[in-house]
Amino acid sequence: IEPPEKPLQAEEWNRLRESFGSPEIFEEVMFNNMIRCNSPIDVAKSLLTHVAKSNGDVAYNLLVKYLALCVQQGQTSEIRDVYDIMKIRFRILESGAYNLLIRGLSNSDQWRMALTLLEEVKKIMIPSRTNYESCIKAASCHQEMNVAFELYHEMLAKDLVPTLDVLQAFFDFNRGMKGAELQKELFGILLYLRENQIYPHKTFMRSIKLWFESIPGGNWRGHLTSIKDSGQCPVCNHQLEDSDLTEEEYNNLRERIIRDVIHGTDTFRKTSPQEFEAFQAFVENRFPFDIVIDGLNVSHIKPRKRQCENLFDAVNCLAKENARLLVLGRKHMLVNSSNWKREIMKEMQNKADFFFAENISEDDAFLLYATLRSGKHCKFVTRDFLRDHKACLSDSATRHLFRKWQRGHQISKKMFLSVFIQQPALRYDCVVQTTGDTWHIPYKDTFEEKYSYRVPRKWLCIQQK
Repeated sequence: IEPPEKPLQAEEWNRLRESFGSPEIFEEVMFNNMIRCNSPIDVAKSLLTHVAKSNGDVAYNLLVKYLALCVQQGQTSEIRDVYDIMKIRFRILESGAYNLLIRGLSNSDQWRMALTLLEEVKKIMIPSRTNYESCIKAASCHQEMNVAFELYHEMLAKDLVPTLDVLQAFFDFNRGMKGAELQKELFGILLYLRENQIYPHKTFMRSIKLWFESIPGGNWRGHLTSIKDSGQCPVCNHQLEDSDLTEEEYNNLRERIIRDVIHGTDTFRKTSPQEFEAFQAFVENRFPFDIVIDGLNVSHIKPRKRQCENLFDAVNCLAKENARLLVLGRKHMLVNSSNWKREIMKEMQNKADFFFAENISEDDAFLLYATLRSGKHCKFVTRDFLRDHKACLSDSATRHLFRKWQRGHQISKKMFLSVFIQQPALRYDCVVQTTGDTWHIPYKDTFEEKYSYRVPRKWLCIQQK
């Protein structure tokens, strides 16, 4: 049902309600349609008044829908009125109502009230990322940077991951601003990108560049560039950090992964200790390998092709350099079927070592163990991001090492027609880095919400003259 274009009298609402197939949900459906059509607020208000007069009060869910329409249209005084009504009638509100109230008020001249509401939310639940970000943007917009950064740090402390949108806002709202403390905070955001291997998109990168260039008396200049394969920046001739871990870093990481991830709590959920022991013995007899392949994962790379053919292409391509390969497979691959042809499997087993795990096993732990046991040179092939394992590592320094090791050792792959094209792991570390008077920031052309291990080839070089 289409919402009316102007407010209706009680009898007109009643007539509409009776003509509707399910009168018991008429108001709810009507409010949903008003939000969809962005109906004038006085039309929605006339329905609300009609409901209040007919029923003696208005149900919580209808108030929330009316509130959503007010927020959509930036009707600040109405948002305040609805909040006053809700506060009197309901002891506590649920997160949906708080989200709307905070969003609506933070976009208005009443933005400080959004901060008060955020404090109220904290007493009953952990505020959502959206709650924090609405308040951060409001504070930044009104140049209350201390408040904005305080909320940002609070958010991180609660393990809420900020969107790139709010991180970009910090750079946009601080353009041309003075202050060492402020600079330190913004450098901190760049180090947060480094720590979490986040690549800004083009518009965010431009905000960073403009902010640097606007620092009073800073003499910073930014240039867009591509880094040479050797790891040298063509703009400032600076050599980027090596993607290789030192011997000590590598040994630390290996010990931590074996302790926290492989023998930690999550490994044996989908594999038995006996199977993992058999795998360790298998590796001890045959290592070191040059490349470890997640067979099942690679076998799905081209959906229209047989799984064994996908894997065969990969093994053939990687075996060319006389590399010693270990393929992690599953026992069902040994059963002759349309996807797993026995003769193709036999041919592959001449070119690589295979370990076949139970069909229910989780093979990430196997992949990590075999790669790390083989030494610093060993690479691995999988389309997985290994995110869960990073989360098992308790401190940020080890997580950073894990990501650095992953960037330098995970071979990503693209399929063009039937050719298996390897993207070699880079010699330099593709992550935000600084020497103090230079910053190098890798960026992507488009926005990507999901984490990706595909490293960008475009960089922003910023140097202080």
